[in-house]
Amino acid sequence: MGDKGMQDEYSGTMDATGEIHTVPEFTFENGSKLRQVPVCYKTWGKLNDSRNNCVVICHALTGNASVDVWWGGMVGEGKSVDTSKYFVICSNVLGSCYGTCGPTSINPDTGKPYGKDFPFTTVRDVVNLQKELLKGLGIEGVQCVIGGSMGGMQVLEWQMIDFPKAQAGVVLSTGARHTPWQIGVSELQRQAIYADPKYNGGAYSLNDKPNRGLAVARQIAMVSYRTHNSYLTKFGRKLAEMDATKQSLQRTQSGDPFAVQTYLSYQGQKFVDRGFDANSYITLTRCMDSHDISRNRGDYLKVLNSITQPMLIVGITSDVLYPPVEQIELAEHLGNAELKLIESDEGHDGFLLEQSRIGPLIHQFLDRCAERPTIERLQASVKELNVKLEQLTTTVQKLTSKL
Repeated sequence: MGDKGMQDEYSGTMDATGEIHTVPEFTFENGSKLRQVPVCYKTWGKLNDSRNNCVVICHALTGNASVDVWWGGMVGEGKSVDTSKYFVICSNVLGSCYGTCGPTSINPDTGKPYGKDFPFTTVRDVVNLQKELLKGLGIEGVQCVIGGSMGGMQVLEWQMIDFPKAQAGVVLSTGARHTPWQIGVSELQRQAIYADPKYNGGAYSLNDKPNRGLAVARQIAMVSYRTHNSYLTKFGRKLAEMDATKQSLQRTQSGDPFAVQTYLSYQGQKFVDRGFDANSYITLTRCMDSHDISRNRGDYLKVLNSITQPMLIVGITSDVLYPPVEQIELAEHLGNAELKLIESDEGHDGFLLEQSRIGPLIHQFLDRCAERPTIERLQASVKELNVKLEQLTTTVQKLTSKL
């Protein structure tokens, strides 16, 4: 595999491809307001007449709306998320740089990019903007929300929304709140960006960005996404083959850098080449740090237990960033959850790389959910019973008055 060394979690073109829906005004949790907020999204399949066969897919930290690029084995006609049954939608998250409003977007009030002045963004803000997108598209119901890592955080927040109500959720490789370990890993990445002189407190030119710092941040992330064993298996202590492009790398005493060094260098440069923005990276890692499903909602375990929609929780046994203990906690305390742990050496990236094993789990879960009465049907039944009860009460009162 040369410098690539391992299979990439994002092997296709990552860009801002998609349609744009503009939300006239959006208010963040902290009260900040933005006007004319673009949301980049892509869809697959068709809405049914009731406009409620929607499946929402939420992407991770550096993903985009192109599920067909990074999860192509999962979505399509006859696939795990069957587009002959479901209308599938994925939008780029708020704060990113792949089409949805973020630090690189133009502020309509100034005519300049928001840059460092982009508002602090929470996972709830991300989901609330997705909700506005679905409302704008006239979607009446959501059958399931699916996502891994940061996407899984969004799935949990979706379960707290009243309309359009999510009937079920699939959470992969994440927990109910960001832990000190995860915040620390994110902070290391941010510090790498801050240390680049070109960062300039976030006030850098888009024509002269802090790419070195961003590349190092990505290298730190890539170590946390995999495992000791996967690095040992793929690289061992092999040395890299040298060419003119690698002369700047720190050499070992034997004269050549280790293969793992060139792999990480390659990954850092690849991330820069696909156009990710440093301020967006900082915005989104801080967004992930905000994740706590119980924040301002009450007791942590009671909040988890209040989520009664069917939930599939999937973990990767070797994940050191979001270890299985966090998925076990979710499964134990959510009101209606089942747990699947996948044996894999791929680490955190397993939720993207183990599609052949995750896909059948999601397919079976969706089939089981389709067989259950939906929340909407139950609500309609309760409403109908209440109407009949009122009618019966009125009849009894009339009969009683005649006695």
